[in-house]
Formats: sequence, structure tokens, C-alpha cells
Amino acid sequence: MSISLLVLSASLVGQPIYGIAIAGDGDSLTVGGTSVRLFGIDAPEFGQTCRRAGTPWPCGQVASDHLRNLVTGREVRCIPVGTDDFGRTLARCSTVAGVDINRGMVASGNAVAFRRYSVDYVSAEDAARNAKRGLWSGSFEMPSEVRAVARKTAPQRQATRRTAPIRPRPVAFSGGCVIKGNHSPRGEFIYHLPGMPYYSRTRPEAMFCSEAQAQAAGYRRARVR
Repeated sequence: MSISLLVLSASLVGQPIYGIAIAGDGDSLTVGGTSVRLFGIDAPEFGQTCRRAGTPWPCGQVASDHLRNLVTGREVRCIPVGTDDFGRTLARCSTVAGVDINRGMVASGNAVAFRRYSVDYVSAEDAARNAKRGLWSGSFEMPSEVRAVARKTAPQRQATRRTAPIRPRPVAFSGGCVIKGNHSPRGEFIYHLPGMPYYSRTRPEAMFCSEAQAQAAGYRRARVR
């Protein structure tokens, strides 16, 4: 997920967020109704595949599952450090038992250190690479590169949607994916986040684990009036 760090006011930075977490993709959570992007790490996109011994494997799904295993049924404590372009809280998170979630994702090879924004997890990435864990057991594209390609091709896909006949979309439910996508009466493909005014009333035609995933599929964020 593309992030652009916006510094929060001093009164907000550092105030912990507590709650039972719901995992999205490999680097995003919903904690107590707050959308959280794990700071300093970058996990493969949900639908991204990697290669191991010449064979593709669903590294994005595996990363999401690993994060879900870290947080499911556990209370999480997140320390905010800013917000991203999508309004999500950037945070360092841990379980109340003291497991560092950000570091754990990188150390297991299910995410990389997002050096553009932080070097906090470079040592964890080095350890994962040396041990050939997760992503480092084969070859993969950096998640940021995958998103860049998706952004370039999204306008073309949207143009195709405007000219092609509208067909019902299958519901792609996946545990922990909470972003609802649907087709509006005006012919637009929009998505709704938990906490938005029409979220509870929206009947999803597709489910997404991150806003980047929804946008790459040609959806736009619902406007809140």
C-alpha cells in the first residue's frame, strides 16, 4: 500500500490504540474500529504471487494469513506515528504479550523493511534474507513496484469498464478482509471502509483487504458528505 507520511500533531502522536485486531493484508489492521497501516514495513499485495524453485506461490495471501495468525483473538496495542494518504493511522503495533508485530512480519520474511520511511526493521530483514525465510526463499517483486504497475494500468482498466457491458461481479470473500466494494446505481465502482456512514447497509459485491487492492481493481473510495 502506498503511504505518504503526514506528521500528526504532538497531542495525537504516541497515544496508544487498544483493541482486538482484524488483519487485512500483510501490513494493515483494523484495531478498535481504527484503520492501521503498520509503519516501516511493506508486505506483498494481497493478490501478489512470488516464485520459489521456479514455481509461483501466493506470497500476498501467505503474508495476510501470517499477520492474521499473529493477531487473531489477541488484544493489540498500537503507537501512532502519523497518517498515510488514505487516512489510515501509521503505527508500531504489538500484542499485549509483547510480540512486536511489525518486526515479526519482517523477521518471518512476510514483509520487507520499508526503507523509504524507516530503517527500524532493516536488521530483521537481513536476518530473514540470510535464513531464506518467506519472500527470501525465492524471487519476488518489491510490493512498491507491484503497486506502481497497478497505478499505471488502472486508468486503462477503468476506461474498459466504461465501455464494456456491466456484469455482476462475484463476491470474493476472504477472512479478515473488511473493505466492501459494490456497483453504484450511477455505474461507479466504489468501496466502503468500516466506520463509514453506509458501511453497515452496503451489500458487498467484492471484498478487499486494503484500499490499494480496491483501487487497483478500479474502485474508488466512497465520498462522505
